Amino acid sequence: DDLKKKLEEAGEKLVIIDFFATWCGPCKMIAPQLDELSKEFTDIVFLKVDVDDNEDIAAEYEISSMPTFIFIKKGKT
Repeated sequence: DDLKKKLEEAGEKLVIIDFFATWCGPCKMIAPQLDELSKEFTDIVFLKVDVDDNEDIAAEYEISSMPTFIFIKKGKT
């Protein structure tokens, strides 16, 4: 529900969802770069989804490995 609300609030903006896990080494390595990108590109909505805490959302987007990045524009992936 929270993700759907944030997607609706994004409107016309590009949304990038970072599907990660706390135990994922590559996720930890790329996190600082994503933080920098989110500061540089303020017109893009960056969201993070912990797959262990949000298994239903991960299943909805068919996430099978981490990190996975989903790009959404106007409600379409």
